[in-house]
Amino acid sequence: MVYSLNPLTALEQEMYLTGIARVAAIMMMGLLFSSYSFAAEEASFDAAAAYQNSCFACHGTGAAHAPEVGDVIEWEIRAEKGLDALVQNTINGLNGVMPTRGLCRDCSDEQLKAIVEFMLESSQ
Repeated sequence: MVYSLNPLTALEQEMYLTGIARVAAIMMMGLLFSSYSFAAEEASFDAAAAYQNSCFACHGTGAAHAPEVGDVIEWEIRAEKGLDALVQNTINGLNGVMPTRGLCRDCSDEQLKAIVEFMLESSQ
């Protein structure tokens, strides 16, 4: 009994590789457009609106002893910790009082950073 693997002809190999290249190109285009969409979404993010929707209940009223936006002294104290520390506190929550992600569950870390920057800038 003889077994044959019947190798592909040169034309079949070229067609196969061309098909793989097409699939790879389509996949790369998808990645490119999805990252462009994400970048556009990040660029159109409105930190002030997100603050109103997710943060104002505490940081606009002082509820739960949250520093109110606009309170220069309270925000100067927090600014001394550095932006990265403030963003990490926002992401992870703080002292069991501030909820994780500041209740903005759909916000990316970069968007949360933009909200923190908005709050700091509004408190100078």
